Amino acid sequence: MNADAIQTMLRIQPFRPFEVHLSNGEIHEVRHPENAIVMKSNLLLAYPEKDSFVFCALSHVSNVQPLQPA
Repeated sequence: MNADAIQTMLRIQPFRPFEVHLSNGEIHEVRHPENAIVMKSNLLLAYPEKDSFVFCALSHVSNVQPLQPA
């Protein structure tokens, strides 16, 4: 997955939450566009409600898909 594809997902109006699937099986949710920062080779995902964050190498992002409504 490249940075441009994730930037596109973050810019869609209205924003649609999505999941980031990593090659190790981890799945991270992006529920607000301001909680993700796309860099050249990494993705930073923030979880303000948990006061935590995750760095993901873009080379390990295997799939990005919209979250299914609850």
